[in-house]
Amino acid sequence: MEIKELENKAKEIRKYIIEEVYNAGSGHPGGSLSIADIMAVLYFDEMNINEKNPNWEDRDRLILSKGHAVAALYATLAERGYISKEDLKGFRNIESKLQGHPNMNDVTGVDMSTGSLGQGLSIANGIAIGGKMDNKTYRVYCILGDGEIEEGQIWEAAMASSKYKLDNLCVIVDNNNLQIDGTIEEVMSSYPIDEKFESFGFNVITIDGNDINQIKTAFSQAKLVKDKPTCIVAKTIKGKGVPFMENKVEWHGKAPNQEQYEEAMRGLEN
Repeated sequence: MEIKELENKAKEIRKYIIEEVYNAGSGHPGGSLSIADIMAVLYFDEMNINEKNPNWEDRDRLILSKGHAVAALYATLAERGYISKEDLKGFRNIESKLQGHPNMNDVTGVDMSTGSLGQGLSIANGIAIGGKMDNKTYRVYCILGDGEIEEGQIWEAAMASSKYKLDNLCVIVDNNNLQIDGTIEEVMSSYPIDEKFESFGFNVITIDGNDINQIKTAFSQAKLVKDKPTCIVAKTIKGKGVPFMENKVEWHGKAPNQEQYEEAMRGLEN
């Protein structure tokens, strides 16, 4: 897709995110909005997938390790045609399949159930190793939160990614610099993220994670790397696209009221 088309997809994804969280009265808009551009590029430009054959054995896989940002995943799956856009209205409803964390058993297009932070990279490693063993060409993408990488299991998994030379693995760190209790530096600084992943044997690319062109270029570069995994450190803005949510830690995990919802939708529409 062209840049403008992908920007429009990201805008639609953001609108669905706001609708999901508003209708549910709960959810995590900040970190969902920050990855909307990444999700648009992955699902409409980068990943080799087929919504008409969602269980295709040779498809690329996405592990949303920061599973609380699932509103972005559901919005993207609906926009791509995996699930009904009407279903988004039931987000987090007890009767709905679209719960607050991804469930691969219930939702078409979800490659792995996630939500316990820190575990996604281990899962991605396993899928990538399986692909190598079966001589498959699929790629595995794993989105981590910058707060999530405070979990020790991430770094154990990173050692394994490097040891097994998983060049079919691409990690994306959503570096929006905010987690539920404050800034990354205030809670438990994981900086410098790029140097840490480099020291663990990763090829590292640092980008503006809300710039479609930079995201596309980074994924293209990652495909050329052999014998080591790639980590894209995507510097993003939490709440991106909704000005009153941007860079505000309080929007990590709360829903807008009606007035705020209308303001957000007007802004995204314009």
